[in-house]
Amino acid sequence: MNATRSSSFITTFSALVLAGGGAALLFGADELLPRLMPGMPASATVLGQLVSAGWLALAWLNWNQRRIIVGGIYGRPTVLANLMLYLVSALSLGHPAMAGGASPALLCLTVLFAALALVYGALFLRGPFGTDAPVEAGLGR
Repeated sequence: MNATRSSSFITTFSALVLAGGGAALLFGADELLPRLMPGMPASATVLGQLVSAGWLALAWLNWNQRRIIVGGIYGRPTVLANLMLYLVSALSLGHPAMAGGASPALLCLTVLFAALALVYGALFLRGPFGTDAPVEAGLGR
Protein backbone atom coordinates (compact mmCIF):
# COMPACT_ATOMS: atom_id res chain seq x y z
CA MET A 1 0.00 0.00 0.00
CA ASN A 2 1.49 3.35 -0.96
CA ALA A 3 1.69 6.43 1.25
CA THR A 4 -1.31 8.19 -0.28
CA ARG A 5 -3.63 5.21 0.07
CA SER A 6 -2.55 4.39 3.61
CA SER A 7 -2.95 8.03 4.67
CA SER A 8 -6.34 8.18 3.02
CA PHE A 9 -7.44 4.97 4.77
CA ILE A 10 -6.26 6.16 8.20
CA THR A 11 -7.84 9.60 8.01
CA THR A 12 -11.08 8.27 6.51
CA PHE A 13 -11.35 5.56 9.18
CA SER A 14 -10.68 8.11 11.91
CA ALA A 15 -13.27 10.48 10.44
CA LEU A 16 -15.90 7.75 10.37
CA VAL A 17 -15.14 6.64 13.95
CA LEU A 18 -15.36 10.20 15.25
CA ALA A 19 -18.44 11.10 13.20
CA GLY A 20 -20.28 7.99 14.36
CA GLY A 21 -19.38 8.54 17.99
CA GLY A 22 -20.04 12.27 17.77
CA ALA A 23 -23.49 11.79 16.25
CA ALA A 24 -24.35 9.12 18.82
CA LEU A 25 -23.31 11.37 21.70
CA LEU A 26 -25.01 14.42 20.22
CA PHE A 27 -28.41 12.80 19.87
CA GLY A 28 -28.30 10.00 22.45
CA ALA A 29 -25.99 11.08 25.26
CA ASP A 30 -28.74 10.66 27.87
CA GLU A 31 -29.17 6.99 26.92
CA LEU A 32 -25.60 6.11 25.90
CA LEU A 33 -23.46 7.53 28.71
CA PRO A 34 -25.22 5.81 31.64
CA ARG A 35 -24.86 2.48 29.79
CA LEU A 36 -21.16 3.03 29.14
CA MET A 37 -20.41 4.30 32.64
CA PRO A 38 -22.90 3.09 35.25
CA GLY A 39 -23.51 5.60 37.98
CA MET A 40 -23.18 8.63 35.71
CA PRO A 41 -25.86 11.14 36.67
CA ALA A 42 -28.41 12.07 34.03
CA SER A 43 -27.56 15.75 34.48
CA ALA A 44 -24.02 15.12 33.21
CA THR A 45 -25.14 14.14 29.73
CA VAL A 46 -24.54 17.67 28.53
CA LEU A 47 -20.83 16.84 28.85
CA GLY A 48 -21.34 14.07 26.30
CA GLN A 49 -22.83 16.60 23.92
CA LEU A 50 -19.83 18.89 24.44
CA VAL A 51 -17.49 15.98 23.69
CA SER A 52 -19.49 15.28 20.55
CA ALA A 53 -18.84 18.81 19.31
CA GLY A 54 -15.08 18.21 19.44
CA TRP A 55 -15.36 14.77 17.87
CA LEU A 56 -17.52 16.08 15.03
CA ALA A 57 -15.10 18.96 14.43
CA LEU A 58 -12.11 16.62 14.24
CA ALA A 59 -14.10 14.21 12.06
CA TRP A 60 -14.71 17.07 9.64
CA LEU A 61 -11.00 17.97 9.67
CA ASN A 62 -10.04 14.35 8.97
CA TRP A 63 -12.61 14.05 6.21
CA ASN A 64 -11.21 17.17 4.52
CA GLN A 65 -7.62 15.91 4.86
CA ARG A 66 -8.29 12.37 3.64
CA ARG A 67 -6.72 12.94 0.21
CA ILE A 68 -3.35 14.25 1.42
CA ILE A 69 -0.37 12.38 2.82
CA VAL A 70 -0.23 12.64 6.61
CA GLY A 71 2.79 11.84 8.72
CA GLY A 72 6.18 13.35 9.37
CA ILE A 73 6.06 16.99 8.29
CA TYR A 74 3.03 16.46 6.04
CA GLY A 75 -0.30 17.26 7.63
CA ARG A 76 1.37 17.78 11.01
CA PRO A 77 -1.55 19.73 12.57
CA THR A 78 -3.96 16.94 11.61
CA VAL A 79 -1.65 14.24 12.97
CA LEU A 80 -1.03 16.12 16.24
CA ALA A 81 -4.72 16.87 16.79
CA ASN A 82 -5.62 13.20 16.29
CA LEU A 83 -2.70 11.98 18.39
CA MET A 84 -3.68 14.15 21.34
CA LEU A 85 -7.38 13.28 21.10
CA TYR A 86 -6.82 9.53 20.94
CA LEU A 87 -4.01 9.47 23.50
CA VAL A 88 -5.88 11.52 26.10
CA SER A 89 -9.11 9.62 25.40
CA ALA A 90 -7.43 6.21 25.80
CA LEU A 91 -5.69 7.26 29.01
CA SER A 92 -8.85 8.86 30.43
CA LEU A 93 -11.06 5.89 29.61
CA GLY A 94 -8.50 3.29 30.68
CA HIS A 95 -9.11 3.58 34.40
CA PRO A 96 -12.93 3.33 34.32
CA ALA A 97 -12.73 0.60 31.67
CA MET A 98 -10.57 -1.55 33.96
CA ALA A 99 -12.81 -0.97 36.98
CA GLY A 100 -15.28 -3.62 37.99
CA GLY A 101 -18.75 -3.29 36.50
CA ALA A 102 -17.61 -1.33 33.46
CA SER A 103 -19.32 -1.96 30.16
CA PRO A 104 -17.47 -4.17 27.65
CA ALA A 105 -18.24 -1.48 25.07
CA LEU A 106 -16.18 0.97 27.12
CA LEU A 107 -13.23 -1.45 27.09
CA CYS A 108 -13.55 -1.85 23.30
CA LEU A 109 -13.66 1.92 22.88
CA THR A 110 -10.54 2.27 25.03
CA VAL A 111 -8.69 -0.32 22.95
CA LEU A 112 -9.78 1.36 19.70
CA PHE A 113 -8.59 4.76 20.93
CA ALA A 114 -5.28 3.30 22.13
CA ALA A 115 -4.72 1.65 18.74
CA LEU A 116 -5.45 4.89 16.90
CA ALA A 117 -3.15 6.77 19.29
CA LEU A 118 -0.37 4.32 18.38
CA VAL A 119 -1.05 4.79 14.66
CA TYR A 120 -0.97 8.57 14.89
CA GLY A 121 2.08 8.42 17.16
CA ALA A 122 3.89 6.36 14.54
CA LEU A 123 2.81 8.80 11.84
CA PHE A 124 4.13 11.67 13.92
CA LEU A 125 7.48 10.08 14.75
CA ARG A 126 8.17 7.94 11.70
CA GLY A 127 6.39 9.59 8.80
CA PRO A 128 3.84 8.36 6.29
CA PHE A 129 3.22 4.63 6.03
CA GLY A 130 3.97 3.05 2.67
CA THR A 131 7.18 4.93 2.08
CA ASP A 132 10.63 3.42 2.21
CA ALA A 133 12.69 3.76 5.36
CA PRO A 134 12.17 6.88 7.48
CA VAL A 135 13.96 9.89 6.07
CA GLU A 136 16.89 10.91 8.24
CA ALA A 137 17.94 14.51 8.70
CA GLY A 138 20.62 15.76 6.36
CA LEU A 139 20.21 13.19 3.61
CA GLY A 140 18.53 15.66 1.28
CA ARG A 141 15.67 13.42 0.27
